[in-house]
Amino acid sequence: MNNDSNLNTPDIEFTQLDKITEIVASDRISAVKSLTGDEDYLRDHFPNFSVMPGVLMLEAMFQASCWLIRYSNQFLQSNVDLREAKSIKFQDFVTPGKQLEVRSKILKQDGCQYSLKTECQIDGSVAVSGRLLVETYNQNERNPSTQSVDRIVALEKQKQFALLYQSSN
Repeated sequence: MNNDSNLNTPDIEFTQLDKITEIVASDRISAVKSLTGDEDYLRDHFPNFSVMPGVLMLEAMFQASCWLIRYSNQFLQSNVDLREAKSIKFQDFVTPGKQLEVRSKILKQDGCQYSLKTECQIDGSVAVSGRLLVETYNQNERNPSTQSVDRIVALEKQKQFALLYQSSN
């Protein structure tokens, strides 16, 4: 767990992606999440009908989008924050044994803000879709005393990315 309260980055243990299968800088990303049934949250989330919570499906879309933007920007910004989730449509459940295919595509970039179209599919059918608005920045832009944090976060994110994308290279 992060001990620095100034960092707005998820721990690798919270990742909702198992691997990145394709990435094209400044364009698109594809990733997968396999729901094994061993996830802790399944014990409490409809115990008799275990499904991945919708908020975690949305988190998977956001995480894929973050990796696309970080990769596209050569990991120069330490933070990618979700500003808005628009037109989110849940259409199917993700049950244990299923694989969630996560895709995100950059539609528009305006300075440090990105608009992305994103969706998750199960067996070729859309389970959830929507648009995300995200913003990138460095910690030192908002708090100059955290200048070294950006470099540390960038290195850590590059390591995490390498773990997620290694099986595809």
